[in-house]
Amino acid sequence: MSGPILIWGAGAIGGILGACLARAGHTVHMVDIVEDHVAAMRGPGLRIEGPVEEFTQVLPAFTPLELSGQYDIIFLAVKAHHTPGALDMLAPHLAPGGVVVSAQNGLNEKVIAERLGAERTMGCFVNFGADWLEPGRILYGNRAAVAVGELDGRRTPRAEAIHALLQIVEPEAVLTDNIWGYLWGKMGYGALLFCTALTPDSMSDAMARPEHRAAYLGLGQEVMALAAAQGITPLGFNGFDPVAFGSGDAAGMETAIQAMVAHNRKTAKTHSGIWRDLAVRKRKTEVDAQIGIMVSLGAELGVPTPRLARMVDLIHDIEEGRRAQSAALVDLLVTA
Repeated sequence: MSGPILIWGAGAIGGILGACLARAGHTVHMVDIVEDHVAAMRGPGLRIEGPVEEFTQVLPAFTPLELSGQYDIIFLAVKAHHTPGALDMLAPHLAPGGVVVSAQNGLNEKVIAERLGAERTMGCFVNFGADWLEPGRILYGNRAAVAVGELDGRRTPRAEAIHALLQIVEPEAVLTDNIWGYLWGKMGYGALLFCTALTPDSMSDAMARPEHRAAYLGLGQEVMALAAAQGITPLGFNGFDPVAFGSGDAAGMETAIQAMVAHNRKTAKTHSGIWRDLAVRKRKTEVDAQIGIMVSLGAELGVPTPRLARMVDLIHDIEEGRRAQSAALVDLLVTA
């Protein structure tokens, strides 16, 4: 694989990937729909801020309509619910034999594979903390787990090449034969983060509330039950313990919650991206593309998901102005 690397979606994750790869000497092109952000990346440059890295990187940047050419490697880093639309615009720019790497939250690899083919799709798991602050500025809040792998678990030269790229950003990045395990582990972790976004509290403060422990444990158990029903073995990271949640081990789940609270107290990104969408950017979240799809899957598999379903409704209520973020909303999930 040769030629420039394309980052489609230059927000929190995509911006950090592109800036770090370009600083290391790779030719990187950026695509984003926010024209002011595109202009800032061209000059004075994309400013990465925070405790992990602080630097500015000038990058060739384009809106989708400005982009031309084809690319062997495209990192897709848009919000999950924007994936279908992004693929429509991206497809003509994927070179024959090229690959799209899903640096996103959720199970977007399924959507990409259905649209472009499994042979042109690679799974990627990213958990470092980042926030898009404004055009040309991204917060890099903490280091955390990163993994990449072929959807069928094979070790291939292209997977090794993309793993090497990701090691530039996160030296401990993993080349895995179980990318679905990482992705489903993130689905469990992510469900807990959606729950924290029901409140105005930080991720750590929200998860630490003892009166809400049953809500968080129940959400994690529902996600792990869905994974088990498909024969998937989720993997743990940054405190999340899928074995404990999958088996209902009370002591193990408590230890996991405490570890996740401790992990998130060490980051400059104190609130989740879901919280930021609701409280700051006042826009739709990824709830349908991440949590809603699990509710639908549960109905297909005969796996009950009452807390996940209730949480989707509560997030919709906040999005549409029927409710305000409040710790009291999590009360409604304790006995769901």
